[in-house]
Amino acid sequence: MQPVNKYIVIAPENEKVENKIGLVLLGDEANAYRYRKASVVKVGTEVTSINDGDTVLYDKSAGFSAMLENQPYTIIQERDVVIVL
Repeated sequence: MQPVNKYIVIAPENEKVENKIGLVLLGDEANAYRYRKASVVKVGTEVTSINDGDTVLYDKSAGFSAMLENQPYTIIQERDVVIVL
């Protein structure tokens, strides 16, 4: 699989969202956060600042889901990434 241009294939991580005192947030409270964490599976041919295997924070409303090689992935654009961890 080779994404083209500025597209990135990611595998979103199931994060446990906690508040400052350590309580786990569920449902609407956890969804209030705009950004989600994901592992980069493969970067497109024109992506310059992100590499395969990086962990990133991306805008949760960006991209779309796709089944690739019998696995569910999310496909976003480079501009949707806000932080490389």
